[in-house]
Amino acid sequence: MKENSFVSADEIRSAFSAAMSVMYREEVPAYGTLMELVAKVNADTLAADATLKDRLEATCSLDRISEERHGAIRLGTPAELSMMRRVFAVMGMYPVGYYDLSTAGVPVHSTAFRPVGDAALKRNPFRVFTSLLRLDLIANESLRAEAEVILRERRIFTSGAIELTEKAERDGGLDEADAERFVAEVLETFRWHDKANVSTDMYKRLHDAHRLIADVVSFKGPHINHLTPRTLDIDKVQALMPEYGIAPKAVVEGPPTRKCAILLRQTSFKALEEPVSFRDGEGAWKTGSHTARFGEIEQRGIALTPKGRSLYDRLLDESRRIVRPAADGSNAKQYEAALAQAFGAFPDSWAEIREAGLGYFSYSLTEKGRQTKLAGRRDIDALVAEGLVEFDPIVYEDFLPVSAAGIFQSNLGDGAQQEFVASPNQKRFEADLGVAVLNEFDHYAGIEQASIESCLQALSVAMAAE
Repeated sequence: MKENSFVSADEIRSAFSAAMSVMYREEVPAYGTLMELVAKVNADTLAADATLKDRLEATCSLDRISEERHGAIRLGTPAELSMMRRVFAVMGMYPVGYYDLSTAGVPVHSTAFRPVGDAALKRNPFRVFTSLLRLDLIANESLRAEAEVILRERRIFTSGAIELTEKAERDGGLDEADAERFVAEVLETFRWHDKANVSTDMYKRLHDAHRLIADVVSFKGPHINHLTPRTLDIDKVQALMPEYGIAPKAVVEGPPTRKCAILLRQTSFKALEEPVSFRDGEGAWKTGSHTARFGEIEQRGIALTPKGRSLYDRLLDESRRIVRPAADGSNAKQYEAALAQAFGAFPDSWAEIREAGLGYFSYSLTEKGRQTKLAGRRDIDALVAEGLVEFDPIVYEDFLPVSAAGIFQSNLGDGAQQEFVASPNQKRFEADLGVAVLNEFDHYAGIEQASIESCLQALSVAMAAE
């Protein structure tokens, strides 16, 4: 590296993702066990399916599988959200999508900070699902006011993290030494703290309002509450977790098992009950416990078009009208059967999904296409039909609000389920964030169109060279 040259945002993101994984493995040893299990399942899946391995290699996606992970944090104030946006921007991560989880009984709304663009995603697709607490959904006005005071007084970023973020904004980047310090400073925001900011009594009142409210308000920082590796076979991971001493949640969230994976499937192990000290009286501490952090695994499928997503949402609603999954897993088999039945209406081959306009694909020339010279510009469908162009599903890089809420609820406990009036407020969220969130459909469509243009350009070059 040249002296005084800037480290790329992709490199900073990769370094932060790796540092976060090391820290979380130290804080939650079961996460390390989970990583070992996922690595084994992925290796076995690739060994058993040479075609899958070949396509992942051809699309430069194989190396990212083992490195891929996402995290999740919950913030308490608009100021925290705005500063977090600036911090993530230094890592080349931007807010994509708006998620209202109040519809599923969780008092937050959220976005996903992630890289955008094909090259950045292939370099390192680290994402952080970031939620902002909806204090306006706390019915008890007195408790809401007290929570606001507690959150207003805390500082979740180190002075070093703020200084280096401002420096990156001012100078257009960070050099190697500053980038290394930036990663270390920002990591402190995500670290677990076993001393609460509140008394036992206040914690109980917050907890009674909603366990997630207690998790956000009671601590001096928004500890990372889970870190998630990506698997190629989530059903196998789910089945093997007990053999590794890990108790999985009862139901895999998202679509059912399919030959052609769509969107996102997730499962997790139960949240840990961890010792915490609460402030009781002047200078006194009282030992208690808190349950928040857990391990999660995900399997990512194809990104769906608006038409495909509309069909997915409709089929999910149909399945839940038949059976709504219970947090304790008592009706897991019935729900899985209802889900499979409903999704029989969603095509399960890549060709059918593409022909129906339900998913986004990346196009590339076949060997025949690379050796063919064409006169004139052809339609992409005609080129596929002639065997000159092939297509691969574009990975879904985002989240599903119902699935996220299902993971939250399963780890908050059966008694934590609570109904809130659906109250999406994207304008308020974006005002707190400081920018508008990006539209995920636009990005997938852009990646698809760029791949089509690349194929057409290559064929045009071949024609011109004749």
